[in-house]
Amino acid sequence: MTLFPLYLSLKVAFFATLLGLIAAVPLAWAFTQYHHPLIKWFNSLTTLPLILPPTVLGYYLLVLVGRQSAIGQLYEQLTGKTLVFSWQGAVLASSIVSFPLLISAIRNAMSHVSPDLIAAARLLGHSNWHVFWTIVLPLSWRGIISGVALAFARAMGDFGATLMVAGNIPGVTQTMSIAVYDAMMSGDIVQANFLALIMTAVAIIVLFLLYRLEQKVHHEHDRNV
Repeated sequence: MTLFPLYLSLKVAFFATLLGLIAAVPLAWAFTQYHHPLIKWFNSLTTLPLILPPTVLGYYLLVLVGRQSAIGQLYEQLTGKTLVFSWQGAVLASSIVSFPLLISAIRNAMSHVSPDLIAAARLLGHSNWHVFWTIVLPLSWRGIISGVALAFARAMGDFGATLMVAGNIPGVTQTMSIAVYDAMMSGDIVQANFLALIMTAVAIIVLFLLYRLEQKVHHEHDRNV
């Protein structure tokens, strides 16, 4: 009974969350600071992966990064490999799927940073960059951690988009969720149960950590009040 799907799922979830975090932090800051109609529209657009069926999202990604696309051809020229049917493709798919959860949590945390505190820092001559690094990020860390945990769990459990982009190649792109499906289709109930229990355990651990973090936030808030 191989544990490769577990290793690959953890690997994909880690890089997918990291990729999403790099994009989500500056975007969330921009969404809370600028109120141009175009910014608001783009803000709403970040929730689209939650609404679209995973297979539809996966199809769009195939069109965007497939071998016939400009991005896919550029990636192949730079690396000598295709992005589709690879673990890197699974990272991209999982990152897009989990991104709404990540940016929503970070945006919510940053929106609760006191505007008066930010205004005071700017009055003292601090740049937006300095305010962001020294005030906003330190005061938003709990929301960022919460978003990272949710995004990691979502990325680890993605099925539809990952299957469309990365495929189901045992030992190469077969993640846990795909392995559960594959085991069920082949009639290997023992393997399916084993993998499903591991996925459930990971989900419970994530929920427990989020609960503890939430309790800590409430405790500190009550103590400060």
